[in-house]
Amino acid sequence: MDIFRKCQEYQLARIAQASGYYPYFKPIQNSEGTEAVFDGRKVLMLGSNNYLGLTTEPRVREAAIEATKRFGTSCTGSRLQNGTLEIHLELENRLARFVGKETALVFSTGYQVNLGVISCLVGKGDVIVTDKEDHASIIDGAMLGRGELRRFGHNNVGHFDRVLKSLGEETGALVAVDGLYSVGGDLAPLPEMIPLCRQYGARLMVDDAHGLGVMARGRGTATHFGVTDDVDLIMGTFSKSFASLGGFIAGDEEIIHYIKHQARAFIFSAAMPASNIAAALAALDIIEKEPERVDRLWEVAGRMRDGLKGLGLDTGDSVSPIIPIIIGGMEPTLIAWKALFDAGVYTNAFVPPGVPEGRSLLRTSCMATHTDEQIDQALNIIENVGRQLGLIA
Repeated sequence: MDIFRKCQEYQLARIAQASGYYPYFKPIQNSEGTEAVFDGRKVLMLGSNNYLGLTTEPRVREAAIEATKRFGTSCTGSRLQNGTLEIHLELENRLARFVGKETALVFSTGYQVNLGVISCLVGKGDVIVTDKEDHASIIDGAMLGRGELRRFGHNNVGHFDRVLKSLGEETGALVAVDGLYSVGGDLAPLPEMIPLCRQYGARLMVDDAHGLGVMARGRGTATHFGVTDDVDLIMGTFSKSFASLGGFIAGDEEIIHYIKHQARAFIFSAAMPASNIAAALAALDIIEKEPERVDRLWEVAGRMRDGLKGLGLDTGDSVSPIIPIIIGGMEPTLIAWKALFDAGVYTNAFVPPGVPEGRSLLRTSCMATHTDEQIDQALNIIENVGRQLGLIA
């Protein structure tokens, strides 16, 4: 059989494109954070991970420009060889202090962090335990490793207990969960999970890609719960609140030292370029010195969540600036996405397999730079569209 046959037979996306309800790969012509231009039309942006609005912050832009002038556009090699710059080390030291860990290691993307860390730690005879709603990069990292993958129901501590209990005493186990879940906007129950990890001898890694810059005045989900010392590894990315591209892992020095020399996704990838490092450093400066930005993000999120709930919409278990509008069926979700987009509000459509069957939704996310007027405008548009489509009584 021709290996390309599956490509030729795949028609789902083409059908959506032909019908006009395809919500992906929309090219942005211009963006100033809270608004973006599509096909010459300005739209309110409620579908970005730019939580603190720092991608257009002049100090972040200028830092990236100056770093490019000094170091050029690329490191042209891996960190292991010729790709380590002094500012890589500066960023790693700053990040370790920021999240409360001994040391940190910077990767070129957040996805590579999970691929590299998990696949090098979880070997033959080991087990990786994950939440069923963990990010795809955690699952892919588990699949790259030679260990066994075990999953538990989303935030189901009882099921988590049973999974850990079923492991042999001699089995090495790594638990990997999101801190702040990127679609539902809910938090992992770390205070309930940590005693179970201790009881069964499992290590805990928290992917806080969405929690950093958001929870605990930016310091993340572990700090929010006061359990930093009980979390073995903290992972983060720069493509959300840190207004850049890349990621990192932080933990005890001996663990990071091992990862630095064993993680193939790190060793065999080109180093993060200077512009991205400098942007992340500038963003970190602002997060540390201007915590009122995070406070403002929560004000905006509260206004948005209260407004959506007031309309009778299902926002799930969200306790963060990530606020889903759960619709249920795939078709009505795509119709609602297009109607909102046409009316001037951009959201993210999530349908199976990205979410469970019957749980299709529109993901909205707030920024610290959204004005009250913009949120009110968005809520008015959502209400009008919702009533037209019968989503609101």
